[in-house]
Amino acid sequence: MNRSTSKLIHSLLAMSFLALPMLAAGDEATPLIDRVHSATARYVDINVAFHEGFVTATPCVSGPDTGAMGVHLVLPSRISSGVLNPDQPQALIYEPMVNGEMRLVGVEFIVLASIWQAKNPPNSVPALDGNLLNYIAAPNRYGLPAFYEIHVWAWEHNPKGSYADWNTQVTCSHQAL
Repeated sequence: MNRSTSKLIHSLLAMSFLALPMLAAGDEATPLIDRVHSATARYVDINVAFHEGFVTATPCVSGPDTGAMGVHLVLPSRISSGVLNPDQPQALIYEPMVNGEMRLVGVEFIVLASIWQAKNPPNSVPALDGNLLNYIAAPNRYGLPAFYEIHVWAWEHNPKGSYADWNTQVTCSHQAL
């Protein structure tokens, strides 16, 4: 192998290693994301969510330097059930748009810790298709008892990862006051 071919191979290998962090960020579709996307397609129209019993739980949630989550609509009966089902998220997340409409960007699965502990073996942690949920202790900024949660950005790419809490592609700057 000559020197120029060796340099070319070395350059290609170096570029491929640079791409590894982008893949690790979780920006590729997974079976869970695909399933959630299919199961929530009807909620692109926020009126369908309201018609099915979802209620507004938060204004648009944002962080000073981490992006946003968006407006959370929850279905109270799903939160109190303690059941994790990829086809039935407890919360739908919408981004307020400049024209006043709301755009579906993701979902959140939520299980109250007390309900999980009552229905499952001691010291078990809830998981959804192999993805562990995050534990949020009480007291917390949401005024809820301790709970587990995971976001799934099935409708908006998230540079921080498909299951990260905050999404730098989502903004609350258009929320009506």
